[in-house]
Amino acid sequence: MNLTIYHVDTFTNEVFKGNPAAICPLAKWLPDDILLKIAAENNLSETGFYVIGENNVEIRWFTPTVEVDLCGHATLASAFVMHHYENYGKDNINFYSLRSGNLSVTVKQKKFVLNFPTDQFTEIELTDELIAATDKKPIAAFKGKTDYMLVFDRQEDIATIKPNLPLMGGMDARGFIVTAKGNTHDFVSRFFGPAVGVNEDPVCGSAHTTLIPGVATFKARQI
Repeated sequence: MNLTIYHVDTFTNEVFKGNPAAICPLAKWLPDDILLKIAAENNLSETGFYVIGENNVEIRWFTPTVEVDLCGHATLASAFVMHHYENYGKDNINFYSLRSGNLSVTVKQKKFVLNFPTDQFTEIELTDELIAATDKKPIAAFKGKTDYMLVFDRQEDIATIKPNLPLMGGMDARGFIVTAKGNTHDFVSRFFGPAVGVNEDPVCGSAHTTLIPGVATFKARQI
């Protein structure tokens, strides 16, 4: 079996920066166990696989240990590969995921613009378990479709926070978003996903489906 695999550094214009993803174009879907073995051997936070169909491009994402519902940087990386290396020839790329639905990427002035869904999240009680998830006490907690989001007082809290990875990995979530108001930006954040084999993701695009509406909520409530 001969496959082409691309290594793409997303969210950057410098080699060895940003968030790396492996992208593997397929003519047809391989068995799930083979896809997972390929992702495990790549050993990056995500490997994206896609198959071009008549009306859209079906896409799937795997960490080294599991398939995930959504991945931003591997979707952008797939669009980059299709546009620059696989002769796709269209500036509008319509991806489809069985787990997340339709996702579109548009190429505008050499930039790739991804249209992502908005997560639905609710505020939850700050339990002892959530407080113990890091070495700092959050001021609020939320739960989205797949992740917990913990809000802290200061940007410095996020920069120095120490996650309790064994505890996080045993809870009912893909991962944990930790965030606070930035000193010069609307917010800063980090993402920990030990339950899916990614202790910390350099940049988690899908976490922003929770972060962006979350920040709007925090501002309205002055959290």
